[in-house]
Amino acid sequence: MLQADVAIVGAGAAGLSLAHRLARPAATVAGTRPRRLSVVLLEAPPGALRPPRRTWCFWEPEAGPYDAAVTASWRTLRVHCPAGRPLVGDIAPLRYKMIRSDDFEALVAHDLARTRAVRRVEAVVETVQHVDGGAEVLAHDTGGRPVAVRARWVFDSRPLGSLPAARTTLLQHFRGWFVRADRPVFDPRAVELMDFRTPQPEHGLSFGYILPTSTRQALVEYTEFSREVLAPDAYDAALRHYTEQVLGLRELRITSAEHGVIPMTDAPFARQTGPSVFRIGAASGATRPSTGYTFAAVQRQTRAVAAALRAGRRPVPPSGHAVRSRAMDAVLLRALDSGRIDGAAFFSGLFERVPAGRLLRFLDGRTRLHEDIAIGLRTPVRPMLRSAAELPFLPRRPFA
Repeated sequence: MLQADVAIVGAGAAGLSLAHRLARPAATVAGTRPRRLSVVLLEAPPGALRPPRRTWCFWEPEAGPYDAAVTASWRTLRVHCPAGRPLVGDIAPLRYKMIRSDDFEALVAHDLARTRAVRRVEAVVETVQHVDGGAEVLAHDTGGRPVAVRARWVFDSRPLGSLPAARTTLLQHFRGWFVRADRPVFDPRAVELMDFRTPQPEHGLSFGYILPTSTRQALVEYTEFSREVLAPDAYDAALRHYTEQVLGLRELRITSAEHGVIPMTDAPFARQTGPSVFRIGAASGATRPSTGYTFAAVQRQTRAVAAALRAGRRPVPPSGHAVRSRAMDAVLLRALDSGRIDGAAFFSGLFERVPAGRLLRFLDGRTRLHEDIAIGLRTPVRPMLRSAAELPFLPRRPFA
């Protein structure tokens, strides 16, 4: 049986981020000595249980700890209104950054290989159970042999088998093409954050999303917010329409593709499942319900957990987002799901009336109360108030 101070289950963004933070030299404070911690990182063997390749986006000031793995970054965002009018915003001193999961994993693996603080174990985890003085992780390796890890603290980042009951749950589902053109067709200075010139579904909203990495290469996505996903071939049809009919690009070569479904829900997520067992990442509610962004919240969460562990405090992961942010998101989800607001007009209006940098701070939960109120007054007030008033009376139901 392996023994450790900390066991981390899962090697996606959250698991790797926490392992990476615990592997770094701890900052010293005068008069104190940071704790040296032993860590076991349990990651699924290659196959269906491994997280699929992903592209994560987030924003932060110019320099960041993962810049070596960042594919590209921008300080200009563009939103196209449904009628076609572009809205352009400068987000300085922030930068909007794109990072591929493969590059992130390679960076973390390189750093973990240089330390003996973190031991990586390939195994399929079966159970995590409470034992005296901590918790025990039971697993098996690729040969079927049992693997057991006993740790003082366990952090489980695996996806949930089912979503908690919620008043409103929508799905953000998308397909993206990594494309290459034979001539310069993209503007690498700006991200097309939301292009609402796509045909809007009867229920929910859709938009195009372009992350240009050069004048000839980009990730182009078609995204919908709705209750149900589309048939597999419908995403490619939507992308063909967007690239050919909306963007006027008919000679793009597709080099690879990615697909995803992100729950957007006002469900409460448990961050603790036992006296010494905690959830981190999307499984603990790190995904922002109104947008689907997760990476930045994962970094805040794992930073706080690592600091608590080193200080000898109880390492309860903080909520991914503040109570006020989650409350506002619950109202927005209800207003979208009920059809009281036009999603494309709503988001276009926000970017038109609120400076882009402030809006990103709002989406990160970093604005103050008076700023939140000012932003709220720039939304359709009457339908939003009606949605807020009915929320306390709506039952929470499992997501079917």
